[in-house]
Amino acid sequence: MKTSPASCLLRPTLLALALSAASLSALAAVPKDMLTIGKAADPQTLDPAVTIDNNDWTVVYPAYQRLVQYKTAGGKGSTEVEGDLATSWQASDDQKVWTFKLNPAAKFSDGAPVTAAAVKASFERLLKIAQGPSEAFPKDLKVEAPDEQTVRFTLGTPFAPFLNTLANDGAAIINPAVLKQHAADDARCWLAEHTAGSGPFMLQRWQKGQQLVLVPNPHYSGKRPAFKRVAIKIIGESATRRLQLTRGDIDIAESLPVDQLGALKQEGKVTVAEYPSLRVTYLYLNNAKPPLNQVDLRRAISWSTDYQGLVKGILAGNGKQMRGPIPDGMWGFDPQAMQYSNDPTQAKAAWEKVADKPKTLTFLYSDSDPNWEPIALSTQASLNALGISVKLEKLANATMRDRIGKGDYDIAIGNWSPDFADPYMYMNYWFQSDKKGLPGNRAFYANPQVDALLKQAISTTDQAARTRDYQAAQKIVIDEAAYVYLFQKNYQVAMNKAVQGFVYNPMLEQVFNVASMSK
Repeated sequence: MKTSPASCLLRPTLLALALSAASLSALAAVPKDMLTIGKAADPQTLDPAVTIDNNDWTVVYPAYQRLVQYKTAGGKGSTEVEGDLATSWQASDDQKVWTFKLNPAAKFSDGAPVTAAAVKASFERLLKIAQGPSEAFPKDLKVEAPDEQTVRFTLGTPFAPFLNTLANDGAAIINPAVLKQHAADDARCWLAEHTAGSGPFMLQRWQKGQQLVLVPNPHYSGKRPAFKRVAIKIIGESATRRLQLTRGDIDIAESLPVDQLGALKQEGKVTVAEYPSLRVTYLYLNNAKPPLNQVDLRRAISWSTDYQGLVKGILAGNGKQMRGPIPDGMWGFDPQAMQYSNDPTQAKAAWEKVADKPKTLTFLYSDSDPNWEPIALSTQASLNALGISVKLEKLANATMRDRIGKGDYDIAIGNWSPDFADPYMYMNYWFQSDKKGLPGNRAFYANPQVDALLKQAISTTDQAARTRDYQAAQKIVIDEAAYVYLFQKNYQVAMNKAVQGFVYNPMLEQVFNVASMSK
């Protein structure tokens, strides 16, 4: 509890009045026209061309529009898309040329119209910066603006998931005035801490470590949001987030451990919503450097992991072990794929084949997810049985991501959820040799045969053929134990019962449809 020295100087009567007022405010809910979300950590960056972190998307997604957006059908999120900035579109017969017509009423937060030139500039910037979000798009993508309301994309080869990629956060359209004003660094520094979109909200202020405040975009072309303010409070301790939720200080509490969610369910004071999810938790094994460049060592670790213990103990059964990189619920999932288990005999057999047996390994994690530390401890215990001492390194999330991006680790942990409903989000991102590091291939894995299969899988729109290619590639990468595939976890979020209209979309985990929510 914070105290102020000034409060100690109040006369008794005034102090009594102040305490009375404080008691009332503690019981008072967040105002009806305001939504407050409690999160564990600040965003890393607000630049849509840089961030692939869902935690950042909580702020970024409602601040921008994209050509298309995910449909909501019957109050549920859908994997299908509909127009957002685009009113219509068509593709050529060979699927290489896509033409979009823009909504002439769409305006940026400064009142400037959203034109085809703005779309062209945003995509050219995205491809030039060439960080994580650009990996969702073909590198040979060409963008033209024949007139103010027409955008034309030309692809060198057909790219099956192209339309769906346009709903991805990286496809956000940025105000070109900002890009021009901050041209020296492609507006990277400015957009890291500000927003410049045409979405329903815009960032008003960001007090690092405390809160971010969003307010409605006065020029938004869609329906005016019910909330006049959306505050995202940074509350590091999960117990504090839970307390603030039950006390009415916040409306939504993100990233609560399953035991706290269970307690909230029992109390019945707030709503705990639960949705089947495509979000997975897995371990990165650094394939690019000793000692984990040895496939038998990676297999030994995979056979040592207590998968069921993690699902039952950490998730309280609220999830299931992964079978491989493509999760159950995504097309291309192979129910027959080989699945690792906690098998000491198999682990020992693989360990005996390891030529360079390490005595120690590092394990990087952060407090971004409350489940990561117990998983780290479980891994430490499991590998101890092989005679490996695991050194746990708890880092700030930004530091951890930097280390992973450089390949400066042995084992690290991460979560992943798809941006669009296609196995490309798992297979191509995780295993393509040209996506090593933060873009997605965080195991620094490389296999020419897998590269060829992945390239083939996106060159056709025939889903049956794509499934065959993806499953063939999956069989190889499971055998080579590039990662440890832990579990897919149902998405749970706790919120005030007064909050109405929340729609969960598995492509947009940690993103709230704040423009259509209300109290």
